[in-house]
Amino acid sequence: MENISVLICDDSATVREQLKDTLKLNGITSIYEACDGEEAIEICHVNQPHLVFMDIIMPKMDGIAALKEIHQRYPSIKVIMASSTSGLAHLKKSKLLGAYTFIQKPISELAIKEVIEKYLDEKSDQTFNV
Repeated sequence: MENISVLICDDSATVREQLKDTLKLNGITSIYEACDGEEAIEICHVNQPHLVFMDIIMPKMDGIAALKEIHQRYPSIKVIMASSTSGLAHLKKSKLLGAYTFIQKPISELAIKEVIEKYLDEKSDQTFNV
């Protein structure tokens, strides 16, 4: 699989570790971690990952605020919002602020694989259409 870089932003170290393990199983080796929105923005500034898996409910800066900031500063970074407790309001706000997609937690290996494949398909379509 083409190497892409991914940032995992979640306040739970357990969730980050599980996601990281699943990404590695799918051939992703360039993985960054953040525990809140502020750290995610900093990592995006320094490393410019291709994809960000972003929890919504976090301390310091929540995922919605971080999504808004990342989308404004780095529009090429695709942010995937993930939450176990968020309702329709968070989903709508995420989409309005430029979220790439929204997935329900716990995040399944299939959901991760589908997001990666969607991203790679779109990337190859853009390359083909140039």
